[in-house]
Amino acid sequence: MKKDFSDEIKSRAIELGFEKVGITKAETISKEKEYLESWINNKRHASMEWIVKRKKERGDIHSYFQDAQSVISVGMNYYNGMNQTDLKSDYKFSNYAWGDDYHEVLKVRLISLLEWIQVKYPNVNGLACVDTSPLMEKVWAQKAGLGWQGKHTNLITKDYGSWIFLGELVIDMQLHYDLPFEEDLCGTCMSCIEACPTQALSEYEIDSEKCISYKTIECREEFFQDEIQLDNWIYGCDICQEVCPWNIKFNQVTQKDNFYPRSEILKWENIDWENLNESTFKNTFKGSSAKRAKFSGLKRNIIKNSR
Repeated sequence: MKKDFSDEIKSRAIELGFEKVGITKAETISKEKEYLESWINNKRHASMEWIVKRKKERGDIHSYFQDAQSVISVGMNYYNGMNQTDLKSDYKFSNYAWGDDYHEVLKVRLISLLEWIQVKYPNVNGLACVDTSPLMEKVWAQKAGLGWQGKHTNLITKDYGSWIFLGELVIDMQLHYDLPFEEDLCGTCMSCIEACPTQALSEYEIDSEKCISYKTIECREEFFQDEIQLDNWIYGCDICQEVCPWNIKFNQVTQKDNFYPRSEILKWENIDWENLNESTFKNTFKGSSAKRAKFSGLKRNIIKNSR
């Protein structure tokens, strides 16, 4: 029964639009918890105190959901076939934020999956999680067999590279569990590390303080230091993904309109970005994950790159 129903769950997840789905047991992740503690103690999280505040839940899923028994991990391909050379401006904007907010796109489908399970098993409770929840998503995805964590720290799959969004449905029901993905298929490749202009990457670890993506999205400070490099990025950074051989060879163009770029991102020239005001920002990025940087942050990034 458990295997049959687990297979049904996977089929339903695919019907809902997820390209990858695996199931693993909700259990203690002592090794990953220890690594998280070390990463935080070494200040690799920079100013992201929200990681610290909920580190107990990240390291212990039962602190987040006491009755958790299974983690259904899903992946959704967002690669739209275009890159930074398709933009009219010199400013670069991370591919993942070109379309609709992935939090909403994935979460509504995860909730639908939970509701589908509850029709068959009304007593099942669960939580739909996408990025902002205190789960170590890449850890659970690897345990569920979706792929491996690459040297650039993103999860890489054999069929979509790392151009995927991750989400989880955590439920209080035992299921049939998949084998974890135990291979490391990065091999001796160092492309992502060598390409990072700020040396934010070492093998399988990122120093947030040096990361362009952190600087342009999460960092709330003004940029006073001349040594800060943004390499023309005004929101996020895709360099480590763009050079990854798995992404170059195995990318597949998504069929989801949600992840195709807003016309402004494609068509705006330098002057349009430089004249951006708060009203235009709100209208243009309504329903976009780019709201995370706020108008003040995006404007700061544009000014830094225009000097």
